[in-house]
Amino acid sequence: MHGITADMKKSRDEDELKFTTKKINENFSNYSAWHNRSAILSHMLKNKYGGISAKEQEMTEEYELVRQALFTDSEDQSGWFYHLWLLGQTIAPIGPKLEMSWPSNGSQLIIDFNEQSHAYVSDFDTPFGTDRCMFSEGIPLVLHFSEPVKGVNASTVTVSSLLLESESLVWRPISPHGLQAKTWVTLLKLPSTKFRAGETYKVQIRVADTLGIISLNGYNFTCPTALDFSLDVHTMTTIRSTGGNSVTVPLAWEADFFFPLAIDENKFPIELHLDSLSIDGSGNQENTRWQQETLDREIKVCRELLEIEMDSKWAKLTLARLLIAQDMLSGGSILRNKRMHTDEVLQLFNDLIEIDPSHAEYYKDQFSLILLDKVSSGKQNLQEYLWDSKGTGSLSNGERNKWLRLHGLSLSRLGSLEQLLWVQRLDISHNRLQSIDGLEALQLLGCLNLSHNLLANFTALGPLRQIKTLRALNIADNKIGAHTVNSTRFSFPSALNNSSISNADTTRDADEENLEISWEITIAFKGLHLRQLDIAGNPANDEKCRRLLMKTLPSLKWLDGTSVN
Repeated sequence: MHGITADMKKSRDEDELKFTTKKINENFSNYSAWHNRSAILSHMLKNKYGGISAKEQEMTEEYELVRQALFTDSEDQSGWFYHLWLLGQTIAPIGPKLEMSWPSNGSQLIIDFNEQSHAYVSDFDTPFGTDRCMFSEGIPLVLHFSEPVKGVNASTVTVSSLLLESESLVWRPISPHGLQAKTWVTLLKLPSTKFRAGETYKVQIRVADTLGIISLNGYNFTCPTALDFSLDVHTMTTIRSTGGNSVTVPLAWEADFFFPLAIDENKFPIELHLDSLSIDGSGNQENTRWQQETLDREIKVCRELLEIEMDSKWAKLTLARLLIAQDMLSGGSILRNKRMHTDEVLQLFNDLIEIDPSHAEYYKDQFSLILLDKVSSGKQNLQEYLWDSKGTGSLSNGERNKWLRLHGLSLSRLGSLEQLLWVQRLDISHNRLQSIDGLEALQLLGCLNLSHNLLANFTALGPLRQIKTLRALNIADNKIGAHTVNSTRFSFPSALNNSSISNADTTRDADEENLEISWEITIAFKGLHLRQLDIAGNPANDEKCRRLLMKTLPSLKWLDGTSVN
């Protein structure tokens, strides 16, 4: 009976597909027909009628059909939207993959442990050379997947070491959206009773291909991955250096305190670091060959169209997407990818900003994502943004501190942060950021400069609550306070209470405005252990706001460079 039902559904899908073909051939601009066609094919592909070879043949024929529409009228959006859907189907991953981890595979951490304070100081390799970080609650283990997943727990991810206690580790999703996230973290608490000075302990992480880890669209994690790193443990009576994420004196943010980092080329480990998490991205080799051939063919089609119409926004946008897809596919794993077309893609988005100003903000976002991917994916590109700092306003008792400075790049959106899990000090000031979504993945971050951006309220800082190591934050000269969030709809859920305050003829009084700011500050900062905060130059920076900040942040020592008692 099940087989008969499946055959009936397949026959119905095929009949509906023939009908859309008829309508499209009558009018290539029939958007409804293209849309219905994508829905029907999605259902057929999901049910895997005919297997992989049938899918490839079907998709190849679809590209040929839409190509006729594109050459008939290259500015008609119906065909281009369908082409975009086809591209998504061509390169869509079958399921989530593990992209990056911290500590990285094969790395070594040198751990100093203070028995009285139960604090850890860790030396570890970064693109800067060796860096140092202090952890008060435990050493974070971070896993970053290619898409949001759920089901990361002690059953699906096992961590084993002679140093570990018997209880299971608890994995936490780093996301404001519940139990699904790209980034997951747990704390590795090391019992001092098991330490032996001078000993090296192996830590093994195994991510199983069980049915437990599932993506948002229902695909299972099917790429079992093994990671190993080592801990060289020492005990001590005092913490000999506070580490890069501790603030002992006020931090100076001015450019005068920074200078390019001098790097010993023989000790610069960035290539190894970015490629240290080995992922088998080979998959189905025949399928990958078909994908590459399809992308090559469609890139050629777009280039031919641009020879005819040089300023076709649809051809430029599609070419950019195809080149990005080709770079990602040709490299296998995203971590080993050699991006051959980045500069051309950046130029395409710059062209689109000029010829299609009505969608300029979207193109600027895409430009930002590609630029950050370029910066973070290779030794030579990254080296330009590595800086040193030293001065009266520094960290760790005047020691030099190494920064990743991505300031003044006109960034409007953040991306490729999975390749920056090692970053402790980040400067993304003087950009165009209205959101910092994704920054929560940086679980080692201790110092962050967000000044001179376009953040409109304190709630835009919500992702920072997930970063327990954050100690110094600069949000000066943003737009915070210019557009407050109406908190009454959150603070007064009762219909009766709402009716009592919803007088359209009454302006908001000072108490309600204070409530909104108080609510925003709580959302942004509750639970953080900031020691330094700079907020000068924001509309919200008045005496009441400062008092609320000091109340919400009891660990705060400096506010706008002034000591807080």
